[in-house]
Amino acid sequence: MQHTNNYSRIIAGAMTWGSWGKKLSKNQIIDLMGHCISNGITTFDHADIYGDYTTEADFGEAFGESGVQRENIQIISKCGIQMTSGRKNRVKHYEYSKDYITWSVEESLKKLHTEYLDLLLLHRPSPLMQPDEIAEAITQLKGDGKIKEFGVSNFTPSQIAMLENTIPVSANQVEFSLTHDTPMYNGTFDDCISRKRMTMAWSPLGSVYREDSEQTKRIKAKLTELCEKYDVEESQLLLAWILKHPSRVHPVIGTTNKDRIELSAKAIKIDLDLQDWFELLEASQGNSVP
Repeated sequence: MQHTNNYSRIIAGAMTWGSWGKKLSKNQIIDLMGHCISNGITTFDHADIYGDYTTEADFGEAFGESGVQRENIQIISKCGIQMTSGRKNRVKHYEYSKDYITWSVEESLKKLHTEYLDLLLLHRPSPLMQPDEIAEAITQLKGDGKIKEFGVSNFTPSQIAMLENTIPVSANQVEFSLTHDTPMYNGTFDDCISRKRMTMAWSPLGSVYREDSEQTKRIKAKLTELCEKYDVEESQLLLAWILKHPSRVHPVIGTTNKDRIELSAKAIKIDLDLQDWFELLEASQGNSVP
């Protein structure tokens, strides 16, 4: 199932580029895209819902005027979450009917000013999803050249296995960080390795900068020590910790700060020592491995 597209190892997440975050202007988006690309970050991660269904269009308008060649970047987007803001829904829910998936992708393509997505992800699993119907939509979209590859986000291995009876799944994007390490233990990453799926991590810095807890204090103390040893910055070590995992995780970084983007791109060069990796794991978990 080896995926074919050359996604950048670090992926730029566009969730906060628009109204859900920095509210970047068209020129700022063009500038930020260029900055990412010049640092080797050529893959951009979207979802239809970002900015209450507006951020894809903000990005697309900028991309349309950026002069960036489509074949030089990779665009990922997601569908399936039906929100009450931005749409006339009574309740937040998931929709994976054939017609909806097809319509949603066509909307994303229009907004993003592109003829195809490199990768389409189902955003979250629905208890009501029907593999045959999903497979029909994906087969048609692939046949029409509207998507190159198909994957999922936040799915368990058993949910993926259910889909794979009808359609190959080439990627899974899940929450993973030093403070949220469950994919290493619940079969998610084992599945990605054994089935050669592309693995992506959202929220790769975890709660290290968001919370002041015993756990984050232990982690920061260890990071301070290791920063000196490797002559790098803390967030780079958090990414290097993720990058060492054999499932070859692609961290999706949410920052719009140019310096942090540059630092993140350089994290792929850090070769974290085996025991340093386990020292960070121990700092996070509060005890040594069994």
